[in-house]
Amino acid sequence: MTPAVTFVPMEAPFLETLARAWIGAAREAGRDVAEGVLILPTRRAARAAASAFLAANGGPLIMPRIAAIGAADEAALGIAAGLELPPAIPAEERRAILARLILGMGGRDGAPTRLAEALTLADDLAVLIDAAAQAEIDLHETLPGIVAPELAVHWQRTLDFLTIVTRMWPGILADRRAVDPARRLRLLIDAQAGFWAAEPPDGPVWLAGLAVATPAVARLARVVAGLPEGMVVLAGFDPGLGEADWDGLGTMPTHPQAGLYRLLTAMGVARAEVRGLAAAGDDGRVALLRRAFLPPDAARPAVSVAAVSVAGVMRLESADEQDEARAIALALRDALEEPGRDAALVTPDRGLAQRVSAELLRLGIRAEDSAGELLAETPPAVLLRLLAAAQDQDYAAVGLLGLLKHPLVFAGRSRDECRRLARQLDLCLREVAPGAGFAALLFATDQEICRERYPEINGFVQSVQGLLGPLIGACAAIVMEPAAVIGALIEAAEAITRGADGRSVLWDEEAGAALSEHLAVQMAALEGLPPVDPRELVALLDAVLGSARLRRPRARDANPRIAIWGIMEARLQRVDTLVLGGMVGGVFPAEPDPGPWLSRPMRLAAQLPDDATLIGEAAHDVTSLMASCGTVVLSAPKRRGRAPAVPSRFLARLDLVLLGAGLALPLHPAGSWAGQLDQPGTRVVREKPAPRPPVAARPVVYSISEITTLLADPYAIHARRIMRLRPVDPLEAETDAALFGTIVHDGLAAVSVRADWALAGDAAGRLQAAFEYELGRRRMRRALAAFWRVRLARIAAWIVAIERGRIGEMGVADAIAVELSGVWEVDGFTVKGRVDRIERRGDGVGIIDFKTGTPPKDDAVEDGSAPQLPLEAVIAEAGGFAGFDGRVEELAYWKLSGGATEGETRALLKGDAMRVRAVIETARTAVPALLAHYADPATPFFSRPSPARTTYDDPFAGVSRRAEWEDSA
Repeated sequence: MTPAVTFVPMEAPFLETLARAWIGAAREAGRDVAEGVLILPTRRAARAAASAFLAANGGPLIMPRIAAIGAADEAALGIAAGLELPPAIPAEERRAILARLILGMGGRDGAPTRLAEALTLADDLAVLIDAAAQAEIDLHETLPGIVAPELAVHWQRTLDFLTIVTRMWPGILADRRAVDPARRLRLLIDAQAGFWAAEPPDGPVWLAGLAVATPAVARLARVVAGLPEGMVVLAGFDPGLGEADWDGLGTMPTHPQAGLYRLLTAMGVARAEVRGLAAAGDDGRVALLRRAFLPPDAARPAVSVAAVSVAGVMRLESADEQDEARAIALALRDALEEPGRDAALVTPDRGLAQRVSAELLRLGIRAEDSAGELLAETPPAVLLRLLAAAQDQDYAAVGLLGLLKHPLVFAGRSRDECRRLARQLDLCLREVAPGAGFAALLFATDQEICRERYPEINGFVQSVQGLLGPLIGACAAIVMEPAAVIGALIEAAEAITRGADGRSVLWDEEAGAALSEHLAVQMAALEGLPPVDPRELVALLDAVLGSARLRRPRARDANPRIAIWGIMEARLQRVDTLVLGGMVGGVFPAEPDPGPWLSRPMRLAAQLPDDATLIGEAAHDVTSLMASCGTVVLSAPKRRGRAPAVPSRFLARLDLVLLGAGLALPLHPAGSWAGQLDQPGTRVVREKPAPRPPVAARPVVYSISEITTLLADPYAIHARRIMRLRPVDPLEAETDAALFGTIVHDGLAAVSVRADWALAGDAAGRLQAAFEYELGRRRMRRALAAFWRVRLARIAAWIVAIERGRIGEMGVADAIAVELSGVWEVDGFTVKGRVDRIERRGDGVGIIDFKTGTPPKDDAVEDGSAPQLPLEAVIAEAGGFAGFDGRVEELAYWKLSGGATEGETRALLKGDAMRVRAVIETARTAVPALLAHYADPATPFFSRPSPARTTYDDPFAGVSRRAEWEDSA
């Protein structure tokens, strides 16, 4: 009997055609439509088939039993023999056992010694085991001897490592009387095939949607095709492919029809025996796709323009990945303009799928993503990861605040109160900058500055420490059972997510429930594994969460006409508008990955499937979708990441064929729409801000540093003094030059109380001790404190040596002061300053400015950009520094770096008395005029009016909206 093997034409919608054929065959035979079994490749295809039956019938009906091959079980197909098969070992149990075997190797042959790495490697081993089981390969027989002598020693070591699979693992399965999940499915399919071969069912059995098949599925297909009412329905079969081209598919695994060639060969069915389930037309798009994937042949005739068609196929070009997502969203939105029209994005790029989903939300469309989302990226799992990271960082500022600002954290309070305290703690930690650990946090929040501004913060930190106690205590151990470490993490997470009512919200909603179930299974699997260092918590949690995905039920506000599918989910589907997104090299299709164990030649030598067949499967999916959908949009960005993107090999083939025919794909307008989306209809020219506050609001008291700022950026004075804005410091700054300078200045002030202090024998030790005190009382991060301690010791020795040299040359000063404040009253204004060091010798005064950074250049002092030393001289000569009035005769900088060069002295303007006097007199006359100018209500406080003058930082650039008005200029 000729086997019943049919196909649905590529241009026809597969499931709708299949449903119509089933219903028509049932009515022709005079039987009920519900009789029989329809088997499809995937669960999604099985669910979509139900909708196709309803559409084909024009109303409700009782459908046949529809099952998926990947979800085959005894209940779905009614297999009595399946009850006698050995059970499949649970995936979690297999993972734990393989990880234990890996750790048992003690690092030999490159095996990891940490549990988290062993779990990840166990997942890779499981993939290899399942691949061998699906291909019906016994690795114990095929792996030995596959390493050629010319290959690296690394591959032989890898082969030795795989004795876990070839020798140990089969015995473990035998002891448990279990089999691998892939082998269990294979045995189940074979049992079904044997059951039907022995006792053919009375009703119809159709195996539909096959394009590729494992050996077991091919055997089942052969049995189904030989049943009295059996039929195998192929998907994406191209009857127009030439005989010579078909016969050559055995050596072309990347061709779209190669999987069908292998399937029919395994079934023992000739291509001529395959008949159409529906009439196939002469479709120009199918002809284009057929020609695009043919191998190059010089004898092949040129492409005929009349034979191929680009109708309904368009190209979508975009600059980068974000532009691509925006353009795709607009293309999908455009499809909705026609009532009843549906659209879908198909892409293997999960990042692109997420970006398109976000862009659709921007357009008011919620689209269902069939792949779901990683469980590790759901809110409750993110909280666990933040908590683990905070523990790993010893609750340093960034990690702790990231945890406390998570929306599920309540810390025993109401949501609003917890957020308010977290924001206050954020501001507090920016001011006091403590090191890591709760001891440093509690010390910092108990300082006067925090107690005055944020009186509740210290108690809040104490309560958080108490809530996290179970995790902190567990991680203090040297080693601990892995399940206990994860359990302590969960206990702390439950405590930190309890509200004022005492109820934890960690496990609420679908994500919380899914995470709870996943962790329960994983923790049970962790029992009995070797103890771990609690410091491995972050890596262990990542391994426990793994690649599990959460597939939420369809949201009520989801648009049923828009879908986002992966390649697998899109098989056998059909939509009116199809967008194939991310069509760049290495993504669509993905480059074959032979895995970490075997190279491609080694896989072939071990008789494992060639990974190149995956490209052929992707090509079959693409051609089937393009042939059956109405409008097809092919999208590829010009850049991916920071590098130019190479178009997909599929796009390149189409472009080459069209070029030969003198054709090209038209561009979809969504590319230009995306560029216009964020552009205003009319260009608005922003004026440069020119605030003119009234006289009463303008300052009359300035510090010297504020005068420097007034010269470079008047708007900063307006923002800080009039608008009363205060920039916040960054959290956990790597180094803070200002703080280092403060420590140096405060240490010097503590010991420089006498003019001859440096003559004491222990002067350097006393100064170093003062530095150490200032360093210690700030409770800084240990690494930064250790780095600065060495620099401070070098500075102390250098200063003492310089002081002794000055005394030897100039004698002991009559008076000396460090960090002395003074004022200058002039024309109704007050200028305040604090001199780093001032000394008096007779009627002369000398001023020294300590710089832990780079001192200003003489040119900047002379042009008025750096007026600090000249203004301090003016204040001194005006009697503003008590006890130090007199003519200023010395102005100098001492650079205190503590580096390879400990310090450096530099007289201002090389000690030229005339030039020094000139800058002092300039400051005496120019500064009052400057202050009077900005006291005039007509004078605006411009932002950076002179490009030649800049400030150390620019905290108010955003407030002045500089980017807007500079762009408008």
